[in-house]
Amino acid sequence: MTLLDTRPGIAATWRALTVRTGVHVDADLAVSRLGPPLRQEMAEWFPPERVEEAVGLYRSLYPAHAIAPAVALPGSLEALAAVRAEGGRIVVITSKLGRLASLHLAHLGISVDKVYGDVFHAEKAAVLTEIGASLYVGDHVADMEAGVLAGVPAVGVTSGPCSAAELRAAGATEVFADLHPFPALLQRMISVGRPGSGD
Repeated sequence: MTLLDTRPGIAATWRALTVRTGVHVDADLAVSRLGPPLRQEMAEWFPPERVEEAVGLYRSLYPAHAIAPAVALPGSLEALAAVRAEGGRIVVITSKLGRLASLHLAHLGISVDKVYGDVFHAEKAAVLTEIGASLYVGDHVADMEAGVLAGVPAVGVTSGPCSAAELRAAGATEVFADLHPFPALLQRMISVGRPGSGD
């Protein structure tokens, strides 16, 4: 939910899972809690012995139901373009399986340098450290905490399930309602330390 609004398609996938399994899932409630790993949400609806089976079925249903409805969130394409204009690398780090995240990006024609999937919280911090990230943007308190753990400035966006106050409390250095202000933030960050910047 940082670059793309995947909620309609994810809700459709949960509803398809209900049809296939006969287990009622409140799709709207599940979608309101996006961010943590899929197994965590699945455990809210299925008994422990059925979680892995349900996860596999959900993921098999996902491409047919979730990819086409997704749209870019406000300001996200401009934010990516701003990074490219400065010669930066774009890496997607997500709790979603990498192959499913890549399907979303390909469907919308979004080019990134690499996708790291099926990682959350401290695992995201490890990726940030590994790639030498200079900035991380996310929509969940776990993203902000990952940035703190990795020593990387984290920008929070309230397009996901967490409020501005929650993102700030988790360590966000900036919080935006959407990514429209991101290019200006990037320019400010780049200007620090340049001759004549006064910083």
